Amino acid sequence: MDVRIARWPSDEDAGVVEGFLRRPAFDADAEASARAILEDVRVRGDQAVAEYARRFDGVALEPGKLAVEWAELVAARENMDSACREAVREAHRRVAAFARSGMRDDWQMSSPRGGILGEQFKPLERVGIYVPGGKAPLASTVLMTVTLARVADVAEIVVCTPSDPQGRVNPVLLHALEVAGATEVYRVGGVQAIGMMAYGTASCRKVQKIVGPGNTYVTAAKRLVYGQVALDLVAGPSEVAVLADDTANARHVAADLLSQAEHGSGWEKAMLVTPSQKLAREVQAELASQSLTLSRRPTIEKVMAGGMLLVVVNNLDDGMALCNRFAPEHLEIIAREPRNWLRKVTSAGAVFVGAWSPESVGDFIAGPSHVLPTGGAAAVFSGLTVEDFRKRTSIVSFTRADLQDALPHIETFARVEGLDAHARSAQIRFESTGHAARE
Repeated sequence: MDVRIARWPSDEDAGVVEGFLRRPAFDADAEASARAILEDVRVRGDQAVAEYARRFDGVALEPGKLAVEWAELVAARENMDSACREAVREAHRRVAAFARSGMRDDWQMSSPRGGILGEQFKPLERVGIYVPGGKAPLASTVLMTVTLARVADVAEIVVCTPSDPQGRVNPVLLHALEVAGATEVYRVGGVQAIGMMAYGTASCRKVQKIVGPGNTYVTAAKRLVYGQVALDLVAGPSEVAVLADDTANARHVAADLLSQAEHGSGWEKAMLVTPSQKLAREVQAELASQSLTLSRRPTIEKVMAGGMLLVVVNNLDDGMALCNRFAPEHLEIIAREPRNWLRKVTSAGAVFVGAWSPESVGDFIAGPSHVLPTGGAAAVFSGLTVEDFRKRTSIVSFTRADLQDALPHIETFARVEGLDAHARSAQIRFESTGHAARE
């Protein structure tokens, strides 16, 4: 199967490229289905959750037994082979180190007349994390989410992830949950899991915030419960763009494009942008040959047919402009002096700089969370960080002199906005009533 090569800018290929760039972050049909399921879960709780698990995942769960017992996590650890155990622990160590380095400290500054202004940061008390399962039990997603919540010192970390038809959760995923520090785990996936965490049921108390990636329906469900809970970002089917010049290895580029095509939904997007026609043709040939050797060939071929494009541009500046318009979840830069191009990136969830930084290191072990905006949302959203699990509170501590200095401006704003009680609350502190206001 040959992936299409297009030129940009080009009148002939303009429609192809523009069509590729346009992909909705949300699906209207998915939202309609998700809305009905969420309402049912809100009303009937665990009973509805169990019924949808049976309908969509083929698993018979009893309404009162949706939680994964701690003994299952311990058994997973005891039966884990050493390579898996080491990979989980090393990834956890790196992700935790990156998260700790990214935490903001409380800070203060002086106000003009001797008072204090600042910010303080406190953890959320109870968060919900969605971890996709199904065809690809994403143990790495546990580490890229739960670890951040634990570093942020969240007390209650609730995780929902689908089980297989026998009600079992992947053992590596379970071990990752134990290592990362989850406090509650439920063998529930899909829209019903989002509803359970957002509204609360007899089994699972309501959370304050829901984070984590998911398919189109999970993404739609998250959007619909916004306001009931806080959310992180739009994290749907995976995407990658590779900006490359003639120094790039075609075999490596093709492998990187295929790595995102195998995730399983069939809605993934992968794009090469290069000024080299030769590289584009070599990558095209490599995609055709390498895809034949991969275990998820049917899913990959679906993406190759509709979600993959090789674009030849006039130069790397044009290529970077196109990549910024695409606003991909992942952007690889494989070119001469790749770090020089980093400053020109304006819209990408994560950037992988140089030939030795394939996107897969970000998915599994590098350190930054792989929960990133998709569907073009990287133009306005950022990826998940430890700060998504903390609340920021601003602090104002004025002195008498501060308030007196600001009073004329308070009175002006109050007059303009018609809020005389606001002005009065400041003015009254300077009125002589026999009771001096304390500083």
